[in-house]
Amino acid sequence: MNLHHIPKPARHAACTLALLAGLLPLGAHAQDAGKALGSLFQSLTRPNQPAQPAQAQPNSAAGLAGALLGASLSPGGQQAAQGGDLFKLLSQSLDQIDEPREIQIGQQLAAVLLGSKPLYPDVAMQRYLNQLGRWISLQSTRPDLPWTFAILDDPGFNAFATPGGYVFVTKGLMDRVADEGELAGILAHEITHVTAKHHLIAMNKTARAGLLTQVISSQLKNDLGGMVSSQLLALGRNMYTKGLDQQDEFDADRTGVALATRAGFDPYGLVGVLQQLRTAAPDDALFALSLSTHPPAQTRLNQLEQAMGTRLDAYAGQPAVTVAQRLSNANRRPTAQAPAPTRPPAKKTN
Repeated sequence: MNLHHIPKPARHAACTLALLAGLLPLGAHAQDAGKALGSLFQSLTRPNQPAQPAQAQPNSAAGLAGALLGASLSPGGQQAAQGGDLFKLLSQSLDQIDEPREIQIGQQLAAVLLGSKPLYPDVAMQRYLNQLGRWISLQSTRPDLPWTFAILDDPGFNAFATPGGYVFVTKGLMDRVADEGELAGILAHEITHVTAKHHLIAMNKTARAGLLTQVISSQLKNDLGGMVSSQLLALGRNMYTKGLDQQDEFDADRTGVALATRAGFDPYGLVGVLQQLRTAAPDDALFALSLSTHPPAQTRLNQLEQAMGTRLDAYAGQPAVTVAQRLSNANRRPTAQAPAPTRPPAKKTN
């Protein structure tokens, strides 16, 4: 990614986010943007189904999970058969995985993540994350995926993505980002993993490396569909506990910074996140998984400094808005927008 080829962010980017959060009145000029970006999050994976009114939205974590992924979370023979088919597909060639199958794989892996931790049962916060994430995803190379963003009820500092456009962050991460720019940098990093198919490539390598053993084991158990479905889920668990290749993470950092900047956010948002990770103690349980599945934060900072140089400094230093402020403003309709606090952008350090 050549960072110096980023077009200047459009002035309406910040206005669109303010509109979505309820900070500005909905005028005729902004109706198209509001219609495109303001869909309720439970309709994201089922675009043909009308969104439910706000009072009918599910309040429990289980209800939110069902709304996000629908039938993909339902156990049964059909899901097992699909899992078997998808695993056999992953074991062959990535060229055979078209977009619908990629989305199907992503749904099953999303179910793995949701089986580990439930969704945080706050509809307003879930909706906000989807509005923010979908805006950033529209600036990516794959804007038409059924992008879905969700918050897991976990105190740790983590973010995950699955193929097909499913992105998860933890409640602990939401609580610890300094502002919306940092959150945008994290989401852009995860969106890049999806657009570049990093997870599919990693799973394909693992599946192909052990294909012969898996086929023999399946034949001995005489349960090809169920066995292979379990193997698909095992591939996912293995990937999320070990992490992706370091080069994939560096690429997601570089391209994610460009993507966040294109979406109208401070390019140093991700830098601020990495500085926080750099100071985290390795034995801190809240950061342990994030630190163990990514390259050292200082190495990532060095790579970003080399890639960015000073080319994005013109886009830095924007007024900072915290997540709490955004959510607070979304719950009321002020007559005038209060000035956001300002802070200098996070500086690159060695």
